[in-house]
Amino acid sequence: MKKRTIKSAILIMTAACVCTLSMTGCKKKEKEENIAEPTIQTSKDVTETPTPTETEASLPEGMMQSYLSGELVEEEVGLRRPVAVMLNNIRDAVPQTGIAQADVVYEAPVEGDITRLMGIFENYEGLEKIGSVRSCREYYVFFAQEFEAIYAHYGQAIYAKPFLEQDFIQNLSGLDKYSKDIFYRTTDRVAPHNAYTSYDGIQRGIEDYSYTKEHSESYKGHYLFTDEGAEEDLEGGSAASVVRLNCYPTNQPWFEYDEASKKYKRFQYGDQQIDDATGEQLTYDNLLIQYHSYEPYDQNGYLNIDAISGGKGKYVTHGKTIDIRWEKDAVWGVTHYIDENEQEIRLNRGKTWVAVVLDDKTDSITIE
Repeated sequence: MKKRTIKSAILIMTAACVCTLSMTGCKKKEKEENIAEPTIQTSKDVTETPTPTETEASLPEGMMQSYLSGELVEEEVGLRRPVAVMLNNIRDAVPQTGIAQADVVYEAPVEGDITRLMGIFENYEGLEKIGSVRSCREYYVFFAQEFEAIYAHYGQAIYAKPFLEQDFIQNLSGLDKYSKDIFYRTTDRVAPHNAYTSYDGIQRGIEDYSYTKEHSESYKGHYLFTDEGAEEDLEGGSAASVVRLNCYPTNQPWFEYDEASKKYKRFQYGDQQIDDATGEQLTYDNLLIQYHSYEPYDQNGYLNIDAISGGKGKYVTHGKTIDIRWEKDAVWGVTHYIDENEQEIRLNRGKTWVAVVLDDKTDSITIE
């Protein structure tokens, strides 16, 4: 734990609560603030790499490159703001439903030595069941904002309330007045593990709050992806056939590389992790492991994870891994991943899993 770093981060995060995002159609609150967004210094030695985009001439009509996966999608899908849904991940709540449709999944620890997931969905039209949905922790708010995502959750820890109450945070909560339009409960599991949402429910919530449905004109995406037809094989990287995240002691997840598909298969609780809707195992093209400083909020185990100041990590893809560092150029900006040559990495096109690891748990990660 790096308490000196965290104390600085708390000041930045507090200041960030009064920043505004350059988007229209913000959530209606009683008071609006327009205060300059604080910035974070980044390494001047980093080579600036332009965001890769397919040229209009090379794209099929009506298609664009997805901000989440780098793959070609219909403009109607790619220009739509994604939704970031908090997903339950305790043993009584698995398997999750609809998670396979998320192009990006974040996993981070919460109190009690468990993890919670956040799936970021771009093309989720037609999904009648997504969840189960659980409550917010404030560091997930920062992760969701990196994608201009509408953030769906069922309640929140007290420490997250100041962030959620900001005018530029567009969220859908199971404890708000429109919750019955957005969420529903099932009878197959006991509360609080039986709250779900759907595509239609999320759309009703967006309408109820008059949220913006499309990305802002200034949004340029999050990740850099490989060019069409190219692959990132991490030449010079170390072998990574099995990645074990024993830093999460309860579910003890791991990934196994499948050479035939060039994807990583996800396991936890001693077995395959599947989507309950499809019965199929979750697979990912990219693994991003981020080390974060932190400190406890209180004796109940709530974690103040620093989602701003940057740190070390690893990038895993196509059976290999390299060391990276992650950094942000603004409090509410996107995270950049820099390799040892001071170049921003490019992800292989496809789905990405992001593992948020406490910086005193890094020795618990093994890559075979």
